[in-house]
Amino acid sequence: MLNCLEATRLISIRQDRPLTAAEVVRLRFHLLICAGCRRCSQQFSWLDHQAAVYAHRADQGSAGDDLQRTEENHPD
Repeated sequence: MLNCLEATRLISIRQDRPLTAAEVVRLRFHLLICAGCRRCSQQFSWLDHQAAVYAHRADQGSAGDDLQRTEENHPD
């Protein structure tokens, strides 16, 4: 079973590459029982989304203009 440090590492890694089947199973099991790591996963997803929004706007020449920073879009 993963500890929180290992789970956080996998959450970070999956932003860059697909996890192996074994990693996915281990991480999903840990996320079922750990609210803190579920929250971390949500925050990483939000950051990844915001980076994509910024990159898209940079391609259009409007980066930095209103980065969707509302409470509805940001996990607490």
